[in-house]
Amino acid sequence: MKLISAVFLFLIWSSATVAQNNAIDKQLLWEISIPGSKEKSYLFGSIHSNDKRVFSLADSVYVAMSRAKTIITEVDLFSMFSDFDTRGTLPTTIYDKEGNPYTADARGTETAYGSEDGMPQFLDAYFQNYCYNAGKQYLPLETAKQQMDLLVDLPLSEKKVLNATMVDFSREKLIDLYLKGDIYQIDRFMRANLTLDAAAYEKLIVNRNTKMVTDLDNLLKTKTQFFCAVGAGHLGGSQGMVALMRSKGYKLRQLTWNVSEIPLKEKLEVRSKKQFQYRNPDIGLTVFFPGKPLEIAQEDGSTLLIHRELGQGNTYQVEIFPNDETTTPEEWASIFIASPANSPIKKRYNDDGSYFFYGISDSYPEGLSWVQVQFYENYVCVTKVYGGNKFMHSDRPMKFFEKVWFGVD
Repeated sequence: MKLISAVFLFLIWSSATVAQNNAIDKQLLWEISIPGSKEKSYLFGSIHSNDKRVFSLADSVYVAMSRAKTIITEVDLFSMFSDFDTRGTLPTTIYDKEGNPYTADARGTETAYGSEDGMPQFLDAYFQNYCYNAGKQYLPLETAKQQMDLLVDLPLSEKKVLNATMVDFSREKLIDLYLKGDIYQIDRFMRANLTLDAAAYEKLIVNRNTKMVTDLDNLLKTKTQFFCAVGAGHLGGSQGMVALMRSKGYKLRQLTWNVSEIPLKEKLEVRSKKQFQYRNPDIGLTVFFPGKPLEIAQEDGSTLLIHRELGQGNTYQVEIFPNDETTTPEEWASIFIASPANSPIKKRYNDDGSYFFYGISDSYPEGLSWVQVQFYENYVCVTKVYGGNKFMHSDRPMKFFEKVWFGVD
């Protein structure tokens, strides 16, 4: 399901300056004006890709993101963290005489939305990540189940197109069209690639456009000021969201696509929101994640916190267990660190005399991971970090371990 759903999502999407690079013909950002109101909202055409080229965003995009009180995307991608690993392959490693892992392979791991060589999150997830890190309100237009149900309803012939043609050729073609920013060409491309079944374009594009515009209309009536990112394939054409919003009486204005050589303060502000502080004062735990984690209360009484960088395929996971006094710290470590024979578990002491265990682990289903086991009063904290080839053989896992602690910060 992982590969099919990823391809499906990709298909539907999926003022001080010295000099400027102008691309005024890009039609990706639209200002929405409400009759009788000075407040502005924004509609942006996005793409499910972490290719660094699509992150060359216009100044106006950063201004719109900064001004908006609410960030909207098609679906709550973070709700999928519990079971959506985007890596295409798992990394392998070898060990030196001291048991330290290393690799002779410098290639980045391929993922459902690009590769490790791209940005940590793909573009839509980047907007959602910023929303939480900046403390703004977040709203999705659809649930993950609704999108998956659409895929299930597609005829077999259309699924074959999603898996074969779209993966091999259309992914790069779609990015090329996106970089040009012509939403009407993108609409024509979508129509041409959804022709094996007469109802596919209507199901995947038209019907969803109508529903999403209805939802945005309802929000605008409540004076909600938002930045909404949807797949660029939903914007253009006579049945696209731009035309539908105009039919409801809203004025939509295409904003100029300028990229300043000296970053605007709004761009610096947006890019500064790089982490999310999770605090649980009841147990004295503080964790600085790259973005907001999904929090899951599990049947065994433990709490799981998980955050994924969907573009690069990296996972940051923290699990808190009630400490069972019949289990020794060494036993806790051996349970959670499935260490290869030639890479032993290591023990390290903190300045206050407390200690923790850490090491590389190889277990199903995540494969290789770095694991740290900490202890505090009545709790055990197990931090597990895993990702692609470059990530696993970098200092990033260890740096994240340093951002997980018990006690007063």
